[in-house]
Amino acid sequence: MGDPVVRASMETSVGVSQPLKGLPPPRRPPLNKYALACAILASTNSILLGYDIGVMSGAILFIKDNLKISSAQEEILVGSLNVCSLIGSLASGWTSDWIGRRYTIVLAAITFLLGAVLMGLAPSYPFLMAGRVIAGIGVGYSLMIAPVYTAEVSPAMTRGFLTSLPEVFINIGILLGYIFNYTLSTLPPHINWRLMLGLAAVPAIGIIAGVLAMPESPRWLVMKGRVEEALAILRKTSENDAEADVRLEEMTKAASDISSNGWRGQGVWKELLKPTRQVRRILIAAIGINFFMQASGNDAVVYYTPEVFKAAGIQKRKQLVGVTIIMGLAKTSFVLVSALFLDRFGRRPLLLLGAIGMACSLAGLGLGSKYLEHSDHKPMWAIALCVVAVCADVSFFSIGLGPITWVYSSEIFPMRLRAQGSSLAVSVNRLVSGVVAMTFLSISKKISFGGMFFVLAGIMVLASVFFYFFMPETKDKSLEEIGALFEDKGGTRDSSRSREMGEREIV
Repeated sequence: MGDPVVRASMETSVGVSQPLKGLPPPRRPPLNKYALACAILASTNSILLGYDIGVMSGAILFIKDNLKISSAQEEILVGSLNVCSLIGSLASGWTSDWIGRRYTIVLAAITFLLGAVLMGLAPSYPFLMAGRVIAGIGVGYSLMIAPVYTAEVSPAMTRGFLTSLPEVFINIGILLGYIFNYTLSTLPPHINWRLMLGLAAVPAIGIIAGVLAMPESPRWLVMKGRVEEALAILRKTSENDAEADVRLEEMTKAASDISSNGWRGQGVWKELLKPTRQVRRILIAAIGINFFMQASGNDAVVYYTPEVFKAAGIQKRKQLVGVTIIMGLAKTSFVLVSALFLDRFGRRPLLLLGAIGMACSLAGLGLGSKYLEHSDHKPMWAIALCVVAVCADVSFFSIGLGPITWVYSSEIFPMRLRAQGSSLAVSVNRLVSGVVAMTFLSISKKISFGGMFFVLAGIMVLASVFFYFFMPETKDKSLEEIGALFEDKGGTRDSSRSREMGEREIV
């Protein structure tokens, strides 16, 4: 393969993702407006999770006073949504293969709506917990299905941007939660937290109505043998009819062994639990990135930011909630930056940048927290270091792990395994998130906040090594092509070599 003449002839006859020397790079097609509308409608479901994360960080301060709950009950209340979302994540794969991607999104919104109403009307801690359990199941459904639907409806050249939209909407939801915390914090404590939690029912109703207007995933339609319907949607989400025909050909070829009106995902779990070598590599990559997304402690940092800043010396509640708004603005701004550049720079560079940046930010937060623990007068520079480090941590998360986890999880599985494989990976995500959220305060009390942040920094160093060796670049490749990246031993290095050999780019 080192002969330049041979390589040049192969590049000419087959075509590669990289432009030939001396020629301009291939033109990137404009963002398809219909595909964008579908992605936005599917991703709005993620606002509900983001809003809950953001609003609970402030509401818990008032719940503790109003319901007189202990720190252990606080941890269970906060973490229960994540643990219970495991149920929705596991069920969502089978549901989306059975009733379709679109109706699974509707089911997610309805479930969360019921949970939000119950939380808003809760007269006691047990009722509040019941609402968290129901809302958590809805969150589990939405976390898996929104990226999968978006990936399946998106053209390859803009799939990174469109599939990262769920994370964008999660961050918008977090910011809205912070804003409502700040706005409602002056109300009586027996009213404000109920309004904070119950208001999530309002967007859920709008989401249900909006999602019913969007089309079904063309890949799901192909798997069900409804090829004509799939082609009609592909023509709307492609640049031209020729591109739609090529995409349909790829899909029908990939689904040739499962296309059937009666197919509901049978046999998928057997293949996931007894995987081939290729599927095993895909599972390691998908489960690994979902594990590290939550082992990074990002959700816990967001949930317990007021507790962290209270320990740092910021005592007034309005100030505590105000600082979280600054953090929310930083988090939302950087996830937009990542989404806009994901298809230009690729997944790997942004993922590695985010992981390394989080490791450095968490180390800085640990240093600042440790200094404040041993200082009586709480110097302003140390408080400022903690605030800046927290903002940097969530910003680097929004650049890398936040959006890219959903992109990878939804695009690396082959068609027949995508829904249930993604649900398995997201279930690990939810389980780890719940464990971290439910143990963060307890562990921090034993080793201090500073010690906890040093542990999280070490985890992110391990994550950076994992991403470097196990996560290949998937930019500009169709979903049907991506499986080939996991066939050759050596992952990333061999995937680059296969591109040099002339792997055809499907838009």
